[in-house]
Amino acid sequence: MKELRIPVLAGVFVVAGVLAWAVARLWSSLGTLPAVPVAAPVVLAIIATVLLATALSLRSRLKAQRERQPGAKGVDPMMAARAVLFGHASALVASLVSGIYGGVGVALLMDPSEAPARQDQTVYAGLSVLAGIAVVVTAIFLERVCRLPEDDDDSPPAATAA
Repeated sequence: MKELRIPVLAGVFVVAGVLAWAVARLWSSLGTLPAVPVAAPVVLAIIATVLLATALSLRSRLKAQRERQPGAKGVDPMMAARAVLFGHASALVASLVSGIYGGVGVALLMDPSEAPARQDQTVYAGLSVLAGIAVVVTAIFLERVCRLPEDDDDSPPAATAA
């Protein structure tokens, strides 16, 4: 599995943000703007919390296993792979969603009307972007926790004669 690449995630964020800004400006010219749900930052924050809890749990279990502590519970490789896969998917979706909400938030900031509802929408969009960044950061942390140790020698293992 390839590592998460920050430039790819940033590119998804920027492209989604620019497209969302353009669509929001077009939508605004029709007289309305799309709403940013209140639940958006909450859901992203919950995902970030789940990823962080998983990463911290795996890190402590791997540390106990490395230090050969008595009664240390091992880490199932498939469970670790699933956790990393969940982190990858969450980071990609969070960068996309954060870009969308970021673009809508910029469009809301540029809107000359000062309706209180629009100000609330701008706050929700900003919180969604921050929560999305938290998801990406915790997904990268989870990936680093589950990384296999590097081999010191680059030579293939020698075949043993039977």
